[in-house]
Amino acid sequence: MILFTICQDNYYQKMYKINRWVDIENMNDIENLSMNPNPNAIHILEKNPQKIRWSWLSMNPSAIHLLEANPDKMNDKFYSCGLSHNPNAMHLLQANPDKINWAGLSTNPSAIHLLEANPDKIYWDGLSENPNAISLLEKNPRKIRWDSLSRNPNAIPLLEANPNKIAWNCLVENPNAIHLIEKNLDKLNTTGWWRLTLNPNAIHLLEKNPYENNLSALLRIPSMLDYDYETMKTRCNIYKEELIQKTMHPSRIQKYLDMGINIDELENYL
Repeated sequence: MILFTICQDNYYQKMYKINRWVDIENMNDIENLSMNPNPNAIHILEKNPQKIRWSWLSMNPSAIHLLEANPDKMNDKFYSCGLSHNPNAMHLLQANPDKINWAGLSTNPSAIHLLEANPDKIYWDGLSENPNAISLLEKNPRKIRWDSLSRNPNAIPLLEANPNKIAWNCLVENPNAIHLIEKNLDKLNTTGWWRLTLNPNAIHLLEKNPYENNLSALLRIPSMLDYDYETMKTRCNIYKEELIQKTMHPSRIQKYLDMGINIDELENYL
């Protein structure tokens, strides 16, 4: 695996790397990390703010502290649209109601109370994707948008009951629909395979079909970032010899012997 190198500071060794089989040697779309909710990705972005795409980061539920620290970014219409999607940003939205994008808010699982209070502002395309809106959708079946519903992780019973209405290039983004996707890979076109990279539960399918994928899009997937245990081991080795010298120093061993500890029991104290 190749170390995920962003920072140019040579003394700063990365503790995270792209997972398994993704070759990023020629990959330049580092800004995709702005959409990755993995805390490891946020740490990397904090060290490399010039790599942040704020309109994408505004949607990231793990980036609230960065968003709170940069309120000036809220003036961007694309940023406020993204923020309206963010389930952890309700306090920011309620403090700035004029910045709410109702199309984005309709997808927000934390905004059901606002949507129920403002039914005339609901965007049904967005609401059909909202995992906490199933009861609202069941009360308004004629307003369901099936391509959007196909992405909804809580809509599997509705989709299984209406297989002829499934939009397969949208279903591939649904983390709870893997069992349906696995049985219908022949229904995916190029767009479908690209969208499959958005599905955190589809790693095994992407690994088996690497040439079907837009590899830069894989940076959006949380499980693509692992701890780099080799780098961690190398860094720990710096202290290994010194630690052994101190632990096994004759004066330290003699101290334990003087305390009456048997030489055969020393390993329990070192």
